[in-house]
Amino acid sequence: MKKIAIAFVLLISYSCQQEKIGYVDNIKLLDEYQEKIEVEAKYNTKVEALTKKRDSISQAFQLEAQAFQAKAQSMSQKKAQEEYTLFQQRGQFIGQQLQQEEQQLQTASQTEMDSLVSKVKKEIQAYGKTNGFTYILGGGEGGSVLYGTEVNDLTDEIVKILNDKYKN
Repeated sequence: MKKIAIAFVLLISYSCQQEKIGYVDNIKLLDEYQEKIEVEAKYNTKVEALTKKRDSISQAFQLEAQAFQAKAQSMSQKKAQEEYTLFQQRGQFIGQQLQQEEQQLQTASQTEMDSLVSKVKKEIQAYGKTNGFTYILGGGEGGSVLYGTEVNDLTDEIVKILNDKYKN
């Protein structure tokens, strides 16, 4: 009987302990995180520069193609075909180089963003441990929180911590 009473008391005390749960709006968190904003801006600048380069090369190549067409009319058909093949190969080479630059830029951007997301996750974990949370859930688009009270929303606190650490 004593064992049953002790088990009952332990069960009641365990059920009275409430787990501490919070959530973070992932989208808002990343949208307001200064490092992410700067990384995005850096890569947007690089993408714009690559786009300008591509446009400039494309315009120059089109002008060359027009000049070649005019020149080809005065050549023999065999010579024009040989020149056209070389011209076409050069165009493909230039296109491949530009595509390779674009892929390198995408890879670098993705690597940096993955690193940033990993840093954010570690900060959320550290915040949870420090503040005694049992769970911190992710919300926002595609998140697992369909509803949560503002009291449980940790987004602003975590954004502040991340931005403060980034400034230093």
